[in-house]
Amino acid sequence: MKRHLLFTALAGLCLSATLQAQTPRYRLVWQDDFNGRRLDSSSWAKIPRGLSAWNRHMSDHESLYAVRRGKLILRGRVNNGIAPTDTARYITGGVFTKDLRTIRHGKVEVRAKLEGAQGAWPAIWMLPADAPWPYGGEIDIMERLNHDAKVYQTVHTQYTYILGHEDEPPHGSTAPIDPEGYNTYAVEILPDSLVFSVNGSHTFTYPRIQTDKPGQFPFGTPFYLLIDMQVEGTWVGPAKPEEYPVEMKVDWVRMYELIP
Repeated sequence: MKRHLLFTALAGLCLSATLQAQTPRYRLVWQDDFNGRRLDSSSWAKIPRGLSAWNRHMSDHESLYAVRRGKLILRGRVNNGIAPTDTARYITGGVFTKDLRTIRHGKVEVRAKLEGAQGAWPAIWMLPADAPWPYGGEIDIMERLNHDAKVYQTVHTQYTYILGHEDEPPHGSTAPIDPEGYNTYAVEILPDSLVFSVNGSHTFTYPRIQTDKPGQFPFGTPFYLLIDMQVEGTWVGPAKPEEYPVEMKVDWVRMYELIP
């Protein structure tokens, strides 16, 4: 009996030690609590307009951005004369840390509140600093559609997008959120996996696997963060102008380095 108890105790200690060894440890390297009166230009820049669905309405118009009471506010608006020289029907605000803040292995957390509107597509995501899409990968920490009470968390790579291996392993999942309040969205970028969570609860893991197909896990290079209010697109559908303007409020952002 005593031997059995001793063996059980030793087994428990070994399991505890193994779990501790497997639990990633992080060091906070940067945070923004938006306590100033304007966007910190040493960490953030406004996202310019592009030709993709997500950035075709991006604008630097001042009415789309605010830093107030400890919150970063990004808006989507109907362009009914707000920006008279801009031909876009909608204009949206977005910021990124491109060329300013990047992370290789570590954890990124963002606490945000997302107003709902038909055609609204707010996103918190990451792109590689030095690789073309999708070969360098894309990490969608959060995307919300319309008035949904859930978010999408997705990984895009050459392997998933070009070669079509979306389920070997699964490249995305959904997670419930409080649609009226603040939620904390996070991803851990580890050498062997991407681990996603919402409000501290694990939601989805994308692992590195053994495969002879290229581009399955291109992560571990410098990635920058994007936070933006997007409007319309094939995925989210058309917007209803009467439901705008719509806001995305960011409470804080944190980046942590993985401690070897």
